Amino acid sequence: MSESVPERVLSEVIAENLRATQGINPGRGERRSWDRSIPILARDLVEAGLGGVEMLIEYQLPLTSKRADVILAGRDRRTGADSYLIVELKQWSQAELYEEDADLVLVSGMGHRPKLHPVVQVRGYCEYLADFVGALDQHRNAVRGVAYLHNASDPDIHDLYDHVEDERTRLFSKTRRGQFVDYLQAQFAPEPGAAAADRLLSSSIRPSKQLLKAAAGEIKNRDQFVLLAEQRLAYEMALHAVEKARAGNSKQVVIITGGPGSGKSVIALSLLGELSDRGYSALHATGSRSFTETMRRVVAKGSSRMKAMFKYFNNFMTAKPNDLDVLICDEAHRIRETSANRFTRSDQRTGRPQLDELINAARVPVFLLDEHQVVRPGEMGRVADITNYAHSLGLAVHQVDLDAQFRCGGSRRYEEWVLRLLGLDGDGPEVWKRDDHFAVSLTDSPYELEAMLRARLQEGYSARITAGFCWPWSAPSGDDSLVADVRIGDWARPWNVKGDRAVGNAPASALWASAPGGFEQVGCVYTAQGFEYDWNGVIFGPDLVYRDGRLVTVRSASKDPALMRRGVSDEQADQLIRNTYKVLLTRGMMGTAVYSVDPATQEFLAGLLET
Repeated sequence: MSESVPERVLSEVIAENLRATQGINPGRGERRSWDRSIPILARDLVEAGLGGVEMLIEYQLPLTSKRADVILAGRDRRTGADSYLIVELKQWSQAELYEEDADLVLVSGMGHRPKLHPVVQVRGYCEYLADFVGALDQHRNAVRGVAYLHNASDPDIHDLYDHVEDERTRLFSKTRRGQFVDYLQAQFAPEPGAAAADRLLSSSIRPSKQLLKAAAGEIKNRDQFVLLAEQRLAYEMALHAVEKARAGNSKQVVIITGGPGSGKSVIALSLLGELSDRGYSALHATGSRSFTETMRRVVAKGSSRMKAMFKYFNNFMTAKPNDLDVLICDEAHRIRETSANRFTRSDQRTGRPQLDELINAARVPVFLLDEHQVVRPGEMGRVADITNYAHSLGLAVHQVDLDAQFRCGGSRRYEEWVLRLLGLDGDGPEVWKRDDHFAVSLTDSPYELEAMLRARLQEGYSARITAGFCWPWSAPSGDDSLVADVRIGDWARPWNVKGDRAVGNAPASALWASAPGGFEQVGCVYTAQGFEYDWNGVIFGPDLVYRDGRLVTVRSASKDPALMRRGVSDEQADQLIRNTYKVLLTRGMMGTAVYSVDPATQEFLAGLLET
């Protein structure tokens, strides 16, 4: 560090121009690894004559919990327009490429698992910010990014410079600190950046690119989504496993885990597009009829070839070993014990595990799953199940856990609150603490719930109502209308359509979550699972009620045929009902409103939520 910058000046810059965004307060509360990096960055700004540039610390990217270390906000030296520089600060002292892969690195002292190349990481942040922040609609080039390895000398990270620099992203080390100062001077005018920072922080957030609206372009162009941090790591790890398996004529298994909205299906579609472009034989498969049919109708619309890329898990009973290069198993928590059903020919009823069929079908099977979304008896898509089976076959397993939360407005707090409420994790329910990124409320009646969500729908947002499976589900009436089965007092609405054909203005089951007309029906877990909408309404039925200080399940109140089968224990039914509500409560991108038909449960929720 240069001694020409007095510590007093440096302290003033940090105090006046460092903003802790999104509720993080550096110096108090949480202490983070960037504590030691911020003074270094501030000193570089002062030396560049840019003491007025604003430093936004731990900036949370919109609609996700992922945070950029620092965003520098100021005025462009050439044009005078707002200019932003995302800085990814790394305290690494030594790093090298992972097996010559330009997108993955191994860091000395941090184990043998590869990490995402910091320039790839910051490039993703730049693209994502430009996609979602309204102030940048027409000014994508106003956002640039650098990875700053301020503890590393060039010889210790020399191969990280290969193929990493482009028009918007750069890499700097301790050795190149002078170049970094020059770069800052070239980017920013020596003027205050507070106004630019304010415009970024107060900018409107454009609606999220929902999966089904952008997937068609993703498959064809692979540039509709931006993969961030662990998402990109999972994507690169899967591609790396595929390349390695082909080169070594071997077989590997990849597992990608994450909660609702963490980006599993975005990764799956990105992989499908990229692998197809590279000439690999790759297919996408799920155990969900709604999800697969939606992929076929929306993603592959107009292309019979593309529709054939979307399969079901039970389509691989007779597949030849390693006939595919890659099988992408999305929603893998839906994997069942066997593929056989009542339509299966007797000669195919071998009792062979479905997991064996899926692993057998491809050189690299990729499983994307959330263990808390197992909602039917016989589903066994858990990490331990897959890992143990793969190891029994002598196969290597690579696992990546996604820690970001993209649904629920990026609110990890909300996901944790749901898990605690349902007794799936933590020490029991707690009062909801307001989160600016996600709205949670209690309504006094189903009428109020519907009116609130309809108002959001009329404002241009997407909205849906779901409920626990506690009412019968009738076939359409003779006049081709749906029966209003979901009855609460004098309020009554039909369930979503059962089949794959529309009934009147009600869309087919697979399109309930995305097609016009879906708001007029109540969705169940089997049609809501795997989808998302901006505003989410959830009706708690009598199968989950508050008694004796906790939420308990009432199996007899459920109308779900899956829970009425023989062999399903009360313990299994309890877990499945709780997982069902976990799925229903985590479909919203911007907010969730709830109502319970049980008075005691409604009172309990009122103690946790604002009305």
